[in-house]
Amino acid sequence: MAVVGVALSDCGRVADTTPYALHAQAARRALADAGLDRSLVDGFASAGLGTLAPVEVADYLGLRPTWVDSTSVGGSTWEVMAAHAADAIAAGHANAVLLVYGSTARADIRAGRRTGTFAFGGRGPLQFEVPYGHTLVAKYAMAARRHMLRFGTTIEQLAEVAVQARANAALNPEAMFRDPVTVDDVLSGPMIADPFTKLHCCIRSDGGAAVLLAAEEYVRDCRTAPVWILGTGEHVSHASMSEWEDFTVSPAAVGGRSAFARAGVRPDEMDFAEIYDAFTYMTLVTLEDLGFCAKGEGGAFVEKGRLRVAGGELPVNTDGGGLSAQHPGMRGLFLLVEAVRQLRGEAGERQVRRADGGLPRLGVASGTGGWFCSSGTVVLGRE
Repeated sequence: MAVVGVALSDCGRVADTTPYALHAQAARRALADAGLDRSLVDGFASAGLGTLAPVEVADYLGLRPTWVDSTSVGGSTWEVMAAHAADAIAAGHANAVLLVYGSTARADIRAGRRTGTFAFGGRGPLQFEVPYGHTLVAKYAMAARRHMLRFGTTIEQLAEVAVQARANAALNPEAMFRDPVTVDDVLSGPMIADPFTKLHCCIRSDGGAAVLLAAEEYVRDCRTAPVWILGTGEHVSHASMSEWEDFTVSPAAVGGRSAFARAGVRPDEMDFAEIYDAFTYMTLVTLEDLGFCAKGEGGAFVEKGRLRVAGGELPVNTDGGGLSAQHPGMRGLFLLVEAVRQLRGEAGERQVRRADGGLPRLGVASGTGGWFCSSGTVVLGRE
């Protein structure tokens, strides 16, 4: 099965619309990108909006799907949904599946319709953590501090992740923040949760994205060249921090290994990686767990510009990522959109090139959910 259409809605500062409208805008653009009619869509996946997601969103879009998925595992939702959709298409349960997401997180806070989300509530296992002020960012910060203590990872190395994400964003006209930053800029910012200063943390934006997957028989009718899903993997590891066996190992260590094995490829064959980066530590530890470097060597790996589109050995988050491009909530679908654009050669100034000057052949998108609770990894290729 192949990805035949991808698109973003308007992103960044979008104050005059609704999340439903962003879903619709992204969906229309993805269908136009593929050149397929809406009537062919018989599968639909959405999460994060409405009381009965994806029923409400499908209804808003005028769709009546016969296959649906509302899996919600945080930022990795969309990689997991892509895996489920690929399986459904392979089994003949659907012909064309639309994945779509939209959020006005930034606009809602500005307008006073909601407050900043620092925790996921106080029910279930979380009731034992919330009373102590253990917010979402604090969980990631504690995990980062553990990695620093065990392996000698430095705050400067973590800052390099933000610096290089911003360098990639500078090449992306759709990125929300494009001005360059330095390691000193990152380190001197206001403290959010030790050791994270502001620039160690993702931005908050509005925006939406959509991805259309279709069975092979529809590929010849599409406007664009297909990008094939070669292998997927998913894993959930814990609900509370007390049940997380090792703060320095993310669930991508399991899900990523499965994805590469099912695709029949190795991490060192990837031309680029799109990695969920709500915080700088997420990028670093996911690189380790996907097998791009050994455990504990992520700090050294991210140094010397390795993650940059321009001259980097492994371009990572080529659009600027959640640290600089856009982050309207569950950003996993944006990883898939960027991966497809890179494989098609549609990324403009930020286009990744192989050593011979050719377009990339293989890429990986790896999403993370919760506080490293879940992971979904998708290996994609254009051949």
